[in-house]
Amino acid sequence: MKMIRIGTRASQLALWQANLVKTQLENLGYQTQIIEVSSTGDEVLDKPLHQIGGFGLFTKTLDNAMLRGEIDVAVHSLKDVPTDLPEKITQAAILERANISDVLILKNNADFLNNPENAIIATGSLRRRAQWLHKYPNHTITELRGNVNTRLQKLIDNDWNGAIFAAAGLERIELLPENHVMLDWMIPAAAQGAIMITALKADTKTLDICAQINHKDTEIAVTVERQFMKTLEGGCTAPIGGNAKITGDTIYFKGILIAIDGSEKVEVEKALPISEWKSLGKICAEEVLNNGGKKLMESIKAEMKK
Repeated sequence: MKMIRIGTRASQLALWQANLVKTQLENLGYQTQIIEVSSTGDEVLDKPLHQIGGFGLFTKTLDNAMLRGEIDVAVHSLKDVPTDLPEKITQAAILERANISDVLILKNNADFLNNPENAIIATGSLRRRAQWLHKYPNHTITELRGNVNTRLQKLIDNDWNGAIFAAAGLERIELLPENHVMLDWMIPAAAQGAIMITALKADTKTLDICAQINHKDTEIAVTVERQFMKTLEGGCTAPIGGNAKITGDTIYFKGILIAIDGSEKVEVEKALPISEWKSLGKICAEEVLNNGGKKLMESIKAEMKK
């Protein structure tokens, strides 16, 4: 029987995700092996993500390992994966999604949220920065990079009021502190909380194996969200949020494009019959672009080049 070599980044969260894939494949009777690969995004922590390559930074190293024949599949946090995959690589499966929410980890208490005075919040995400500043314009945002464990330690070591994380990552590796606030008002990144497996297009045997652990509803929802993001021409570093959810025979979508300083935003909300899901992300993105989003996106791109 074929041994499936699973490529992953070496962080605790990435390894947790790779082991989830390993378990699901082994439960189907397949043999697997985990192979750790280091990425530039993990190594360069002193610069904002959009300045060192942005979208795709965490996935390129695994793509290259796959193209060299060192691994059969790669496991990614889907929100880190570019909407256009390399020519010879394709989506093999999307696992059932976890918590989509962002969460604020508090240094001490949440009193500052009810006070208009200045507070310092840490995040490396332009999307989180922009939405936070829209709600709390007097607060200061400070840059925060690194894997989950590194970022939690930085919060302990610095005099910040709090730091923003994806809830799913902290919950998966059981590091969500009691001292937190779920940010239900913040629109998540496209595909937040979802895990993607990629494989070579030519490797039909591996693709057939991975298809057995694909979660269809999650695949539909994240495809809508990523289509919204792609139509807006935004990488994961641009301040774009999107969330699709399926309830019965209806799919609901809420999306946002927001200025980096939080001063301006364009939102969209729409519901369609589930049978029409394939066009939902594009329809919503075009509505945003026609309602001032085109001009806003141009100013965001100009700001990011500075």
